[in-house]
Amino acid sequence: MIYMDNAATTKTAPEVVEAMIPYFSEHYGNPSGIYSIAAKSKEAVTESRDKIAAILGTKPANIYFTAGGTESDNWALKATFEAYKAKGNHIITTKIEHHAILHTCEYLEKRGAKITYLPVDEYGIVDLEELRKAITPQTILISVMAANNEIGSIQPLEKIGRIAKEHDILFHTDAVQAFGQVPIDVDALHIDMLSSSAHKINGPKGIGFLYIRKGVKIRSLIHGGAQERKRRAGTENVPGIVGYGVAAQRVAQTMEERTQKEIELRDYMIHRISEEIPQAKLNGHPQKRLPNNVNFSFEFIEGESLLIMLDMKGICASSGSACTSGSLDPSHVLLAIGLPHEIAHGSLRLTISEETTKEEIDTVVDEVKDIVAKLRSMSPLYEDYLQGKKTSIIDTWNLE
Repeated sequence: MIYMDNAATTKTAPEVVEAMIPYFSEHYGNPSGIYSIAAKSKEAVTESRDKIAAILGTKPANIYFTAGGTESDNWALKATFEAYKAKGNHIITTKIEHHAILHTCEYLEKRGAKITYLPVDEYGIVDLEELRKAITPQTILISVMAANNEIGSIQPLEKIGRIAKEHDILFHTDAVQAFGQVPIDVDALHIDMLSSSAHKINGPKGIGFLYIRKGVKIRSLIHGGAQERKRRAGTENVPGIVGYGVAAQRVAQTMEERTQKEIELRDYMIHRISEEIPQAKLNGHPQKRLPNNVNFSFEFIEGESLLIMLDMKGICASSGSACTSGSLDPSHVLLAIGLPHEIAHGSLRLTISEETTKEEIDTVVDEVKDIVAKLRSMSPLYEDYLQGKKTSIIDTWNLE
């Protein structure tokens, strides 16, 4: 098997698993207890919180553990809307956010929120002037993802954060894909809230965190006990938190060397596909993209067929977000960057890891090249193109 879907989830690192195991059966105490076995669990939670806070350049008290990125996104938006109603009801986000943001915004719209969905350019980058224009006296929150989960484009967070700060508006970023892949300093980027999830960085599933800057007055999303300083009720997932701390420290220590290797392999793959497969379009920004992300659209094919045939060859890939893998609709991200339906339907996302080799890249590209050719040989539209009865949209774009 060649695994090329690390944006969906990653393999839990051996040292992460090893660190977690004692907290299942040996140090299994509830951190809220007053006896020694509980103190051991509480100490482990505190240590992981310290590690994560240090990576973001903040204080441990600003890190709140959750069940993952989706919960963190929900908490940031719903609780902000509830807490800042007296100031306004307007939230600004983008058309290419993860559905954890978009569906939460739809929920809030039914409860009186006004949502502005900013357009993006052909690379998936927010227009800062459009952002400025969207701000009103009722704007309480700007939520823009750090890097897109499908096309990998990295947003200008520092500039967005500065605009938010100038207008006294809270700034939240979904950093689920970016944390551990690009350096993030919450103070330097003027970030008030940040979502993250452990399983994207070789940590366990079911654990995440929400960074909340001191002074941000948002309420609890989950009510019950006094855990997480009375802001997130429920007995802490101690093994998951321990695993997250180890995973976070691990990616922080290896970031420079690891991402440089990923960038080299990423660019090599992009070059080969661009040069060897005609009517192929790279999606996302060519440089300002996540180190491990490759996303192409191939004209005259269906992406679902491509994925099935790759799977038969032992290659794991995707056409976009794992959260929408059962949908027959084209990616909302690809439509937002201007791709027509017929091109968006032929998309392929390949996301590599530190363990990916050049040999694996070559194997995958060779298989993609072969499968695309086979699928096109069965396409009447491609036959029309070969006979000059139909033009190629992608060829036209490349000429422009």
